[in-house]
Amino acid sequence: MIKKHNILNKSILISLLLIIGFSVLAQRTTVGNLLVEAAGEIPSAVSEKLDQYNNIRTAGFADWDATGNGLYIVTRFADVAQIHHVSKPGAYREQITFFKEPVTAVSKCPNPGKNGFLFSQDIGGNENYQIYYFDIQSSVYTMLTDGKSRNTNALWNKKGDKIAFATTKRTGKDLDFYIAPLSNPSEAKLVKENKGGGWLLADWSNDGNKLIAINYTSINESKIYLIDIATGKMEEINPSGKQISYSNRNVKFSKDGKGIFLTSDEDAEFLSLWYFDFTSKKMLKITNLNYDVDRIELAADGSKLVFVVNDAGYSKPYLLNIKTMKYSLLNLGANISISNIGFNKDNNRVAFTINTPTQASEVFVHNLKTNSTIRWTFSETAGLNPDKFSTTTLIEYPTFDKNTETGKNRMIPSFLVMPKNTTGKLPVLISIHGGPEGQSRANFNVLNQYLANELGIAVLLPNVRGSAGYGKTYLKLDNGKLRENSVNDIGSLLDWIATQPNLDVSRVAVYGGSYGGYMSLACMTHYNSRLTCGIDLFGISNFVSFLKNTSGYRADLRRVEYGDERDIVMAEFLTKISPLTNIKNITKPMFIYQGENDPRVPLSESEQMLTTLKQNGVAVSYIRAKDEGHGLAKKANRDYTFAAMAMFLKKYLVGEGAIQ
Repeated sequence: MIKKHNILNKSILISLLLIIGFSVLAQRTTVGNLLVEAAGEIPSAVSEKLDQYNNIRTAGFADWDATGNGLYIVTRFADVAQIHHVSKPGAYREQITFFKEPVTAVSKCPNPGKNGFLFSQDIGGNENYQIYYFDIQSSVYTMLTDGKSRNTNALWNKKGDKIAFATTKRTGKDLDFYIAPLSNPSEAKLVKENKGGGWLLADWSNDGNKLIAINYTSINESKIYLIDIATGKMEEINPSGKQISYSNRNVKFSKDGKGIFLTSDEDAEFLSLWYFDFTSKKMLKITNLNYDVDRIELAADGSKLVFVVNDAGYSKPYLLNIKTMKYSLLNLGANISISNIGFNKDNNRVAFTINTPTQASEVFVHNLKTNSTIRWTFSETAGLNPDKFSTTTLIEYPTFDKNTETGKNRMIPSFLVMPKNTTGKLPVLISIHGGPEGQSRANFNVLNQYLANELGIAVLLPNVRGSAGYGKTYLKLDNGKLRENSVNDIGSLLDWIATQPNLDVSRVAVYGGSYGGYMSLACMTHYNSRLTCGIDLFGISNFVSFLKNTSGYRADLRRVEYGDERDIVMAEFLTKISPLTNIKNITKPMFIYQGENDPRVPLSESEQMLTTLKQNGVAVSYIRAKDEGHGLAKKANRDYTFAAMAMFLKKYLVGEGAIQ
């Protein structure tokens, strides 16, 4: 009898759950590859105006072509970014690849007898990247990897007949190093078996005998190794027992193979440029600028090197003479951000991707002999006048604690995007970057420009403690049990907003993606009464479930930053501070977006937040993309999601139905 009663109760429960489940599903509509819930109707006037902003194109430098006179760039003419060729400044962009998925990591074959390049691609944002070779003459591309595992860091040897790469194919989480002949990639051979997902390849020696690898533990600590390809023997470079950070994109063999150029924060706050000598085993410090060296690029003849420093969120490029170890500033303009860099084979021309607060990314080439710069790409602005774009300024605000070195209030750097020609107090959107070790910079941003220009919203981009670019002490201020101090930095920002005559402290919303999504959720649990609404894009809702469910190759890396959930005490702390635990504090409207294929922040993080908010009677708009991972790579998805967010902010922040 008891058994029958239990069975009956279970049946009732299952039926109720099914009814609830079907009810939830019934509320969802399909828009292309999006599942949409409670996003509301989007007026054509809104979508058409936002389409203009979304149609602003960008161009990013990928590599020089085989002739050394033309460029490969990455740009978008349809739904996703593809590879194009530009023969000269301002020339027609010839599209080379035509895929449904974005193309990344382009690298020209160094063999002068071959005309082709490597590229990487995943499916639906799953980050299981495959490496391909594209032959220009035939337009035939060949997959060089297994089609299943995650494959990264593809490097050519100098002959251009082999590639080295890192892959998870052995265990699904450990990144091992392989070398494959281009002529027969199925003959790929294991060079070094590794443990963990933090292993990266950095460079291949000119003689083809050695590789440089980095084992990345966290942004605060990594180790660098020299690998003998023939034996697989690995030797640590600069072993010191200290906690040192290196960057894998900033390690280059010298032309003579006697040493390497690298960036390191050894015995300093910032990443400086160094040279390590293999014979003496000594490090020579080249720069001491009190800024992080972001990127380095070495000329093929080994005579010079370009490096870029991060000066408070702006880029400053320098040219280093290898013989004298002296460097000088390159004049490429003020208030710029530089990403990709590449020397031409003449060693006197350098291509840059340059972005400014009012100009989307474009490709420029600087001639070192003439000290002149030529713009190569002129992307469409979809009928919008760039002169009317909102400007971005750098501000600082005091936070709740003091700088231990100065004894004064700690200052938090932030960028402010202000609408032009406005009067009165403006609504404010606080936009928080991911990472957490990321950095908001004064870059052109389509959404921010739309919100400022069309909705009159002031956008604040704070670099709360834990952000990169301000020294390693600042970087560590949110680690482990200090996590919520970064949330408190937002509380201090709300205090600062209240002091500004042109900002409306009664109309403030918070926005963020990934770790920024966690910050948005956490701010809503802490400052619900001071915020009108919140937007969470693929954010962490529960640190414990996130660490258990994130991709295997990432789990240990994230545990260093957040804490190890397998430790009972830390698990209790992480549970205590998680937004899901404190969700009862959220009563204001929320907007949530999530990609189904996200390998970093799993779908479950957003779904559990959505379910509980709805149970609590909170108004929630939700978008779930079937063909996206950790972001919005597809234009169609981005168009609709941005429009839905704009309507959400128009309703709850700008004033149409805003909750006070």
